[in-house]
Amino acid sequence: MSTCNHARWRPSHHYRAPAQAAERRAWLVVALTGGTMLAEISAGYWFNSMALLADGWHMASHMLAIGLAALAYWLARRLADDPRYAFGTWKVEVLAGFASAVLLVVVIGLMAVESAMRLWSPAEIAYQQALWVALIGLLVNLVSAWLLREQHSHGSPLGHAHHDHDHDHDHDHDHDHDHDHGVPAGRDLNRHAAFIHVLADALTSVAAILALLAGQWLGWHWLDPLMGLLGALIIGVWAKGLLLETAGVLLDREMDNPLVAQVRQRLADLDDTELTDLHLWRVGQAQYACIISLVTHGPRNADDYKASLAEYAELVHITVEVNRCAHAP
Repeated sequence: MSTCNHARWRPSHHYRAPAQAAERRAWLVVALTGGTMLAEISAGYWFNSMALLADGWHMASHMLAIGLAALAYWLARRLADDPRYAFGTWKVEVLAGFASAVLLVVVIGLMAVESAMRLWSPAEIAYQQALWVALIGLLVNLVSAWLLREQHSHGSPLGHAHHDHDHDHDHDHDHDHDHDHGVPAGRDLNRHAAFIHVLADALTSVAAILALLAGQWLGWHWLDPLMGLLGALIIGVWAKGLLLETAGVLLDREMDNPLVAQVRQRLADLDDTELTDLHLWRVGQAQYACIISLVTHGPRNADDYKASLAEYAELVHITVEVNRCAHAP
């Protein structure tokens, strides 16, 4: 009977950072945004302000998006030990960020259409009353942005070990784990998506206030719907960046990551080593898994190659395949 401790080679796939604080802040922002959204939409219709109405509907979409972010945190935490998720549940949060970006695109379209209609057919605006509601909306957005701001931490956000899987094709299969707690913190894309939504809300609130002031004091009634169009354009730029970033993670589009070039160069520096295949993808905010296939004539095994990559703390799950060539180099 073997006395080997097999648990030593049984990895954990908890690659997501603890997010209970972010989850609580997200639910609080949902409550704040929901109350303000109702006030702004009601006031926008009542006072005929397109800028205020656009801000209210925009805030409604953001309440849904931030609620989605909070739900994603909850699901990722609840399903963390589910073995069906091969590399943990971090991408549940990224998926929520992608859905938020798609929702932003829908809101942009609605804002642009409604603003264009108001430019074509202006309506009388109750400026003084609308201004008070817009100011309250801006205050709520600023508080929400503060709650969803990026929290900087030192050291590893996860505090877990490297999980290295070694496959040596001379039929010597070795598995072991190196512990490294120096993984740099990465960006929480779920939180970032919620933050972009709140920031977009703050922008539309500022635009509404400027438009209402200009209409009240300068008679520039056309500025109210024009601000809706300008806000849609700026938010579109943010939405595009968020879509590209989250979609890249979901599709494992990481082979242009600087880390790939570093790994290639490190292995190229080793004598009698030819890299034949490399796959690298993200499994956490700043954590990566990789599969490496090598050809060598010498005695190096998978452990040796794994040790050569130990300096890259962000590589938390490494599989090395060594193919030994019998012919002379």
